[in-house]
Amino acid sequence: MQCPGQDSRYWSGEAVFESKCPHCGQAVEFFKDDSQRPCRSCGHKLLNPKMDFGCASYCPYAEQCLGSLPPELAAAKGQLFKDKVAAAMRSYFGSDSRRIKHAEAVAEQAESIGKAESGTDMLVIIACGYLHDIGIKEAERKFNSSLARYQHSEGPPVARELLTALKAQPELIDEVCDIIGHHHSPRETETVNFKVLYDADLIVNMTEEHQDKPLSQQQLDKVISVMLTEAGKAQAKAALQRLVRS
Repeated sequence: MQCPGQDSRYWSGEAVFESKCPHCGQAVEFFKDDSQRPCRSCGHKLLNPKMDFGCASYCPYAEQCLGSLPPELAAAKGQLFKDKVAAAMRSYFGSDSRRIKHAEAVAEQAESIGKAESGTDMLVIIACGYLHDIGIKEAERKFNSSLARYQHSEGPPVARELLTALKAQPELIDEVCDIIGHHHSPRETETVNFKVLYDADLIVNMTEEHQDKPLSQQQLDKVISVMLTEAGKAQAKAALQRLVRS
């Protein structure tokens, strides 16, 4: 028996839709029953952002339905969440390519550092990477400023709204909002997830700042000394050493 929701005879005009590739921003066309589609521009495999398998918890035909799904979906839950958060961030920032690029760079660094550290929650880290500066728009609108204290106050409500719309777990939303709400200012005691985000953001900020203004070795050593994770320190050396003037 086929689930009526998967039978194309019952599909409406929303059965075919487009989603932006989180890597390059190009539109990728989906049919509602596609589990994933490759981006024709960059080749990234994008999971269907509208596909939700929560019905398996109550549908009497779940066994037949799930048996026909690609097996990689069970292991791709994190990738699906990552793509959804990236798409939400892109949509929120709209044409602000500079901030989109920064968020993507921080998320990439954070994911790499997080995988090398123990005790991390990669879903929290990924969400923080993409959304850490999400308060900038409201900060500039309300205060005509992007100072850290305004980002800290304005970011959590926006992040909470975006993550709630993505049906993220309440515990994840609370932790992400807490980290975003002070991501420039470490407390005396911090979680490893905060430390990963802090180091990733610092690496990207230094890379952007010194792209055309070389670092001294003393400056690099100072940056590394304030980083909070061993993986972050190693990654900073690899990323920033090339910017040190000879």
